[in-house]
Amino acid sequence: MADNLPEASRPWLELSSYYEQGRAKEDSLDRIVEWPAQRNLLGDVTGLSVLDVGCGNGGKLAELAGEGAASSVGVDISANFISPPPGVELVQGDLSELDSLPELTGRTFDRILFLQSFGYAQDPVRTLRAARDLLADDGFILLTRSHPIRFAVDRSEANGTSLGEEYFSTAPYTYSHSWNENIKLTKRPYTISDLLNEFSAAGLWIETTVEPQLSAEARRRYPHKQEWMNKHLGILIFKLRKSLAYGSLR
Repeated sequence: MADNLPEASRPWLELSSYYEQGRAKEDSLDRIVEWPAQRNLLGDVTGLSVLDVGCGNGGKLAELAGEGAASSVGVDISANFISPPPGVELVQGDLSELDSLPELTGRTFDRILFLQSFGYAQDPVRTLRAARDLLADDGFILLTRSHPIRFAVDRSEANGTSLGEEYFSTAPYTYSHSWNENIKLTKRPYTISDLLNEFSAAGLWIETTVEPQLSAEARRRYPHKQEWMNKHLGILIFKLRKSLAYGSLR
C-alpha cells in the first residue's frame, strides 16, 4: 500500500509511532486540551456506532467502546494498531480513499471522527463527501484541524515575512515535524474560509465550533504549553451535520 500513497500521507507511516509517544506525555496538548474537548462534544456514545478516520493505533476508539460505543471502525494508513476490544474493527486504509474501502461498503455510522487527520486528505472535498455518505441521517462528523494561524506564524518567522502574507499564501511548504525532526512534511496552506468552503462543497453545515484552551489548572501546571497556545492559538473543532438541501444541488 505504501507505494500507492499520496505524498501527503507517506510521512505518517513513520510518524505514527512518534505520535503515540507524544500523545502519552503528561503535558501533551492532545491529552490536556484536545481530547477532553473532543470527548465533551461527542457526548454520550452508548449504543452508537463510531468511525474514526485516521485513528492512529485505535486507542481513542477503544476508549469510546469502553464507554458504550458499538459496532465501530477505525481506519488508519499505518496499521500500527492495538488489539481491538469487542465491537471494534481496525482497518488499514487511506482516508483519501474512504469511498473505496470494502470494509465500509453499505455501512453508516452515528459519529465520524477526523481528529487532526483531515489535513492528510489528498482531495478534502472528496473525503468529506465520502464521510457524509457514511453518516447516519441524525449523526454528526467531529473534525479538528490546527488553527491556520499556527502555521502562518511559523512560516512568517522562518521567511522573514508578515503574518498576513503567509496566512494567504497558496504555495506548499515543507517543515520538520516536532515529533521527529528527521521527518519532513509538505503541506498546502489553508485559511478559515478554505475550511468553510470545503464543508459546504461536501454538503455539510456547522452546528458548533469550539476553540479549546487550557484549563486554569493546566495553565498553572504547564506554563510552557500556555506560552505555545498564546502564540499558535491551538485547534479548531467543528461539529458537522448533513445539509438537507445538498442532494438537490448536486
